[in-house]
Amino acid sequence: MVRLISKSLLLLTLTVGLCCGIYPLVVWVVAQTMFPIQANGSLLTGPDGTVVGSRLIAQPFTKDEYFQPRPSAPSYDASASASSALAPSNYLLRDRVARALGPIVRYRDGAKSGQPVGPDVEAWFREDRFRGEPHLVAQWADAHNALAQAWVKADPGNAAAVDAWAKDRAAAVAEWVKANPATPEPAATDLAVVFFDDWSATKPGTWPSLAEHAGPDGTPVKVVEPVREGAEIQSVFFEMWREDHPDAALADVPADLVTTSGSGLDPDITLENARYQLDRVAGAWAQDTRREPAAVRNEIEQLLAEKAHAPLGGLWGVDMVNVLEVNLELRKRYGEPGGGSPA
Repeated sequence: MVRLISKSLLLLTLTVGLCCGIYPLVVWVVAQTMFPIQANGSLLTGPDGTVVGSRLIAQPFTKDEYFQPRPSAPSYDASASASSALAPSNYLLRDRVARALGPIVRYRDGAKSGQPVGPDVEAWFREDRFRGEPHLVAQWADAHNALAQAWVKADPGNAAAVDAWAKDRAAAVAEWVKANPATPEPAATDLAVVFFDDWSATKPGTWPSLAEHAGPDGTPVKVVEPVREGAEIQSVFFEMWREDHPDAALADVPADLVTTSGSGLDPDITLENARYQLDRVAGAWAQDTRREPAAVRNEIEQLLAEKAHAPLGGLWGVDMVNVLEVNLELRKRYGEPGGGSPA
């Protein structure tokens, strides 16, 4: 019996030493010797040498000087990797794509070939012909209640604006409660559609946009203000404009510019996507550096060509570029966005 126990303990010791000690050590040595970058997370550093992210995980970029990654369902949160899981028939998916298209899509041909559609969406939004009927804002809210409620939930400032409106429009709120007796004390989201209907009637041709101003004590205060133009109107009402202009010939947009990946953290975009963003990026850097836009554009286009890669050395798939890698190179070449000197 003692002999069997001793052999079992010896076998256990050898197994633990081999599997928990020697094997991990060998793997670690090989990884650190032959693949040190990959083994440590494919981390990338900024101009000052600090780690700014991994080339394997997308992160958001919002400034015009930078290329932007694919949209992300988890808002680029690496701890919550997920797709949107929205079916093609789901209007929320159609709305999200339409909002992405509004500020960027261009005409394909005709007198306005190459020009952005956005300004025409704004002009259409302000047309007088809608004054004989509920304005587009009311039509939008009445047709898409969930989107109106999502607007309220998007920011505490929006909810505060609806609450303030409810105090000033007690009669309208009472009418809503009368029609919805199951909700005697409606929240801001419950009153979203009524709020937009009233806004449409009292401020036609405008959209409630959240702006930030300095308060009396200097602290930032968010206030909802009426606006008649801007990217927000282009985004929200592009879909309705498109339905009203079905014959407008619009240029194709790279699919990965407006669709999410399965993880929501795809670090790469297609070279076609990057070239679609090139005019915006080059124009912003040309303005920051006070250089000729054409020269800056050529430099960035060459950078994209240098950084482009395809799976299996080009034997599979299309050319891709890593967003973080390219943006770091732009920062290295041109400095801080807004005119700062290169680090």
